[in-house]
Amino acid sequence: MTDHDTPDLPAGIEAAAARLTAAADSRIPCAPVREFLGREDIDAAYEVQRRISVGRSAAGARRVGAKIGLTAPAVQQQFGVFRPDFGVLFDDMMYAHTEPLPLNRFLQPRAEGEIAFVLGRDIDRPGAGVADVLRATEFVLPAIEIVDSRITGWDLAITDTVADNASSGAFVLGTTPHPLSGLDLSRVGMVLQRDGEPVSFGAGHACLGSPVVAVAWLARELAAREQPLRAGDVVMSGALGPMVPIGGPGRYRLALDGLGEVEAVIEEETK
Repeated sequence: MTDHDTPDLPAGIEAAAARLTAAADSRIPCAPVREFLGREDIDAAYEVQRRISVGRSAAGARRVGAKIGLTAPAVQQQFGVFRPDFGVLFDDMMYAHTEPLPLNRFLQPRAEGEIAFVLGRDIDRPGAGVADVLRATEFVLPAIEIVDSRITGWDLAITDTVADNASSGAFVLGTTPHPLSGLDLSRVGMVLQRDGEPVSFGAGHACLGSPVVAVAWLARELAAREQPLRAGDVVMSGALGPMVPIGGPGRYRLALDGLGEVEAVIEEETK
């Protein structure tokens, strides 16, 4: 089947989920799944994501929040995909500042600097806006997301990355909470270093104008799909600058103006 053919969606959804699951289990990247879904059928791609997430939950993983992908223009340009998407965060993806991450849990990892929101109340209105996000947020943290793709060479259309849980891998949270009161997250500057060398620069306004706007977008999308954000959820609000390939072990330190720092430590592969 080519990208321009009309797929048999019920069978295609099952085939896409099976292919991505096999790639995750074997840690061997697979061919794109758009051949099963088409390039634009977002609902079909989210159904693949849902099925894989149900399987992970059945295997014992616990949902802890959600992530937004493809928010920064620099990242959209990197992949030629020009709309945001979202994925599910699980407890086995969550690491703390300086807690080692084994390299062999990933296939094709890349690092992004972000701001994580931790919610103190639900956001379940379909028309949720910025005010709802501001009221619901208990605090924010500096965070590094390790994005990963089960698809060979990051060869992505929007349906590929959506089906693949928004190219999720892991995330590392800082340990000093900051209330939103008085913060303008659109003006927060970002520097991401790899082993002491600056490798990515950005700012809050690159994330859909502000990370708060991005989280409001996510809240509406999830409420419309009857998967609303809940109190206690961690929300990774999207990249503030270009992602950086992780080619081996190293230390990735993110500094955010007014929000402190967080460090992801990528270890040698373990057996």
